Amino acid sequence: MLKRTVFVGILIVGLAIAIFRIGPFQPDRSPSTPQFLQTQEYQQTREYWIKGEEIFWNYAPSYPIDEMMGMKFNQDQLIFVENTPNQIGRIYRKAVYRSYTPEFKQIIDGPDEVIDPKTGEMRIVRQPGSSDEHLGLLGPTIRAEVGDRLVIHFKNETRFPVSLHSNGLLYSKANEGIPYQDGTSQKDKADDAIAPNDSYTYTYEVPESSSPTTIDATSTVWPYYSGTNSVQDTNSGLIGAIIVYSRGSLNAKTNLPKGIDKEFINIYQVIDENSSLFLDENIQEFTTASIDTDDEDFIESNLMHGINGLLYSNLKGLDMKQNDEVRWYVIGLGTEVDIHTPHWHGNTLLDEGHRVDTTEVFPATVKVLDMFADDPGIWMYHCHVSDHIDAGMSAVYKVDPA
Repeated sequence: MLKRTVFVGILIVGLAIAIFRIGPFQPDRSPSTPQFLQTQEYQQTREYWIKGEEIFWNYAPSYPIDEMMGMKFNQDQLIFVENTPNQIGRIYRKAVYRSYTPEFKQIIDGPDEVIDPKTGEMRIVRQPGSSDEHLGLLGPTIRAEVGDRLVIHFKNETRFPVSLHSNGLLYSKANEGIPYQDGTSQKDKADDAIAPNDSYTYTYEVPESSSPTTIDATSTVWPYYSGTNSVQDTNSGLIGAIIVYSRGSLNAKTNLPKGIDKEFINIYQVIDENSSLFLDENIQEFTTASIDTDDEDFIESNLMHGINGLLYSNLKGLDMKQNDEVRWYVIGLGTEVDIHTPHWHGNTLLDEGHRVDTTEVFPATVKVLDMFADDPGIWMYHCHVSDHIDAGMSAVYKVDPA
């Protein structure tokens, strides 16, 4: 009888929690009402013009020097960064998101690229000292406040069908960006796979359900990525972040939350180039031997343990001043190996009211942490998983004296 009573009690509590979380009845937002996004009034409509493009990306521009230690890469490290007849090395063909002015006239933001893989000559898009320098491989940051409407004009200039899918926002089936058997008509599937040289406009709402809660900071973060083949697409480089701010908290002049001096977005991911859309192209372009793609050493050499797609302290731009209020958005992506424990030397942070210097993220999870940067210096910042440290999942951040 006691066990039965306890079970019934747990069931009642569970139902109460579920009802509380679900909240009041919401109207049907199925494909039968595809115009729901156009039926509401919005605080602001924010438009972005974003392309999917192909580039050559360098995971370790400091080669042959390990930037963290200031010495040449050792033999264990060279597995990930050295180009040999049997391994691709540090430069890969990737697909990335980049933002443009209206009608795609002029580039605004996006990853830098290698112009000449033989010499390593670079085209710099994110200038040193800019607020976007630290984004590395990530696409442009998309920002919105609760109550806004987001309109993203997307053009695919890669050789593969790709898309744009956002976690956390509100969208109709015609704006989901992921193909699966969902019972919708063909007209609601045009967003799932944008063919090469085609375009599509995605529309999202930013409701309270996408926003930070009362126990969070004044902003939260969601990943966006291509969902046409999400495993291959994200390993190819089609990833970025959307920051949602509570209503009225975004400073229009600084593009920062009120009371915050700096924002940094970091995606921790072991990028698996073996699963990239471009694996065959990269083998053809960067190796000369006959490659067995099932060879364990070759597979290992293509596992890039990066923060924003950069290894061995090659991530730049994590700079601030003493006494700055700094907000860190940390995102995890990947597979079962992507259990990450970001750790900051020198300064501590607040994580939902808890004082920490280490946090944890898993695939498709996020953390928002606030740091009061009171200890000046150049400080190590890395994943604390031992294998990941060895493989290069590390960077430094700098706090300049006041």
